[in-house]
Amino acid sequence: MKIIGSVKEDLDTEKRISVTPETIKKFTDLNFSVLLEKNYAGHLGITDEEYKNNGANLYSSAKEVLEKSEIILRVNCPSNNEINSIKDKSILIGQFDHLPNKEIINKLIKKGVKIFSLNLLPRITRAQSMDVLSSQANLAGYRAVIESVEEFGKAVPMMMTAAGTITPAKILVIGAGVAGLQAIATAKRLGAIVSATDIRTVAKEQVESLGGKFLTVEGAENFETSGGYAKEASEDFKKKQAELLKNLAKRNDIIICTALIPGKKAPRIISEEMVKSMKSGSIIYDLAVNHGGNSAFSQADKVNVINGVKVMGAKNILNKLALTASSLYAKNLFSFVNNLYDKEKKDIYINQEDEIISKTLIIKEF
Repeated sequence: MKIIGSVKEDLDTEKRISVTPETIKKFTDLNFSVLLEKNYAGHLGITDEEYKNNGANLYSSAKEVLEKSEIILRVNCPSNNEINSIKDKSILIGQFDHLPNKEIINKLIKKGVKIFSLNLLPRITRAQSMDVLSSQANLAGYRAVIESVEEFGKAVPMMMTAAGTITPAKILVIGAGVAGLQAIATAKRLGAIVSATDIRTVAKEQVESLGGKFLTVEGAENFETSGGYAKEASEDFKKKQAELLKNLAKRNDIIICTALIPGKKAPRIISEEMVKSMKSGSIIYDLAVNHGGNSAFSQADKVNVINGVKVMGAKNILNKLALTASSLYAKNLFSFVNNLYDKEKKDIYINQEDEIISKTLIIKEF
């Protein structure tokens, strides 16, 4: 019987969890033993009793859980202190960014730990149930609109009253990936006039299907990798895009920035000049703030006011929706472990001919 373990992460920075009572039952049905730290999800209103009733074993210390576990499920990379407790040659699965965590990942590899980062999942049909980027980005796009509207301080939909007509807010979404598309859908549901831009021209149909207007530059190419992600645009495109956005910034009340390029710093799209040209009271929400930021003046967990324009971003926006985010994330993790599990041998089988496994396994030091 393989032992799966999970411990609380630093609640100041990460409120999501990797195992829910629902997924405990699924793991035990596959003959896994699941170990958790006591009060694992108390901050989310989930009691130890709920976990016990579904088959979990609870331990007083995180150290004890880590020392006993053969497979460890997490959201973020473990701390240096936690590394010492992790068994040599164990398996670690989570949503790990290797660029900011090189030192920790290198230490784990030296211990023989097999590290799977679900951030590296290929975009193939078989991997959809494991796609943490999609499940979490969906919620981030939704929340970015909600927080922006809250700061905006005005009504979003058109309203006709005896005292006069309220014009609808104009919302621009930059980047029409998963987060961007959910931002478009949320803004439309709130009654805004929504437009969007993306360096991937294939996004046009998706934007329009949600009721948004797709905006791009003349002669635009489709800057997309074979895996479906955005890739860096040409210098000519960047210049044309800057001109387009210079005009759009003045005309929109709220801008939601979601543009990311995997493995690279986020592209700077909104310049200082563009921010200063916007109407006082306008909002910019930068979902890329942790990756360098799409907008000038954006800082994590701060609202910077520039000429009356509020520029916002959160270090971990999903902490505001931790229960929902955890439910989806835990299901993603179960699906991934289920793919590793050989039902005939009733054991974990790391088949590197499986694209899902080979793409997510971090096997070399950085």
